[in-house]
Amino acid sequence: MPAAYEAALTDCKIYYNTAFAADVKKIPFTTGKIWDMISETDVRMEQNMKDFFAIYYTLLAGIDSEETVSAAISGGGWSAAETETAFGIAMTVEEDTAPRMLQGDMTGIPLRELAQASKSWNLREASFGMAAVNAYYNTPERLKSLNAYEPVENYCTAGLDLRGQRIGVVGHLKLTPEIRSSAAQIWTLERDPKPGDYPDSACDALLPRCDTVIITACTLANKTLPHLLELCRDAYTILVGPSCPMCPELLEHGIDRLAGLVVTDRAGMT
Repeated sequence: MPAAYEAALTDCKIYYNTAFAADVKKIPFTTGKIWDMISETDVRMEQNMKDFFAIYYTLLAGIDSEETVSAAISGGGWSAAETETAFGIAMTVEEDTAPRMLQGDMTGIPLRELAQASKSWNLREASFGMAAVNAYYNTPERLKSLNAYEPVENYCTAGLDLRGQRIGVVGHLKLTPEIRSSAAQIWTLERDPKPGDYPDSACDALLPRCDTVIITACTLANKTLPHLLELCRDAYTILVGPSCPMCPELLEHGIDRLAGLVVTDRAGMT
């Protein structure tokens, strides 16, 4: 390197280091405040996580069964949890990537322990967790005590006047011809969109504009339901499908109607 260039570069280094040091001296070091801010942020993040899982805590708080899981099986797109007296199912979400909450075989563990897996970020495991939740809530005895039985041919919107409404459908659910002919607008939002569907990334734009929203209950397993309910704050919201827990306390979380399934022929399910 020519001597003139080397001298100029040395001058630059000296100037830069001196200027940087001068700027550093101007920075007020308030270590205590910085740690206070970090602590407050941690508290907010922890509270946000509790709020996110609030709907799951509600479901788990109601499970007082002492039964154990006699079988945990999956196939044909569904996961199932069976006890001596009950059989629950939930749609299988195939993502099996994040670490599991539970180790080892699910058979033989308490039903309420498997139900805890509904909070798992391993979504395949969460599907079994939701099946366990439904094994507790979706029984003929419970629905009889709640006077909540509806004939299977009754659609989840029975009794509602949907004329002229904007309807959001989360999940590729079948709608009756009456709904399709009377609604002013129908948006179907799907993670795996079919022709005519909108991608689920459009939920934030479209759901706040809806009068009624019908949501597949597999959103419990894939963890999208808490955010979807925030978007549907001003809409009449229906949670539907075999994955839907028939738990009345869910109505305290921004859901207006539950439409689930009760397995009455356990032998026919295996």
